[in-house]
Amino acid sequence: MTAAAPPVRVAVWSGPRNISTALMRSFENRPDTVVVDEPLYAAYLARTGVDHPGREEVLASQPTDVAAVVRSLHADLPGGRTVHYAKHMAHHLDPDADVSWTSGFRNVLLVRDPAEVVASYVRSRESCEPEDIGLLQQLRLLEEWDRTPPVIDAGDFLRDPEAHLRRLCDWLGIGFTERMLSWPAGPRDTDGVWAPHWYDAVRRSTGFEPWRPRKVELSPHDAAVAEVCRPAYETLHALRLRP
Repeated sequence: MTAAAPPVRVAVWSGPRNISTALMRSFENRPDTVVVDEPLYAAYLARTGVDHPGREEVLASQPTDVAAVVRSLHADLPGGRTVHYAKHMAHHLDPDADVSWTSGFRNVLLVRDPAEVVASYVRSRESCEPEDIGLLQQLRLLEEWDRTPPVIDAGDFLRDPEAHLRRLCDWLGIGFTERMLSWPAGPRDTDGVWAPHWYDAVRRSTGFEPWRPRKVELSPHDAAVAEVCRPAYETLHALRLRP
């Protein structure tokens, strides 16, 4: 008897204020896929001590030990499921820790212009530093991996979600389904406990928001943060998927 193919374990590394939760919704709407929402969040909060909304609930909901998180990401899947999709925030990674464990996954990088990320970030947080928006950590991951992953630019993606999803599914070796283009509105049991603080828009959504130009106005400090991150963004952007 032919052995079953191993599951496809996808790790999508994003910065904040991107389309990462919508992309998780897209994959969760596949009948063959299990998703996990930001499994390193509690470890990040425990390590840094930062005060995020719902901090204590997050710490109680997940392991704070990265090794335990990694083990959970390799757990067996329920019957009939062959794809495991993990939505990660790149800034949750410890900058001083070994990240070689990430090579055990089918990695994808999700990027967005840093000026847009910073402008969105400071609307809900008082301050922003280069380490907060994930691009520096995404570049570190790129340098860690032996093979270049797909890089998805959010602006390009929203102009043609189907073409990008087809390319991504082809790279992953899984079939594209139109179920990835729309989903029912509302919360999910798989949403992190932080969802009430951050997911209002995606909970109302039934598909990807059409791309529209964004007006960006930044303070001198925030503009400097975006410019520190811009070389990393441009390196990644040059590798982006072009359907």
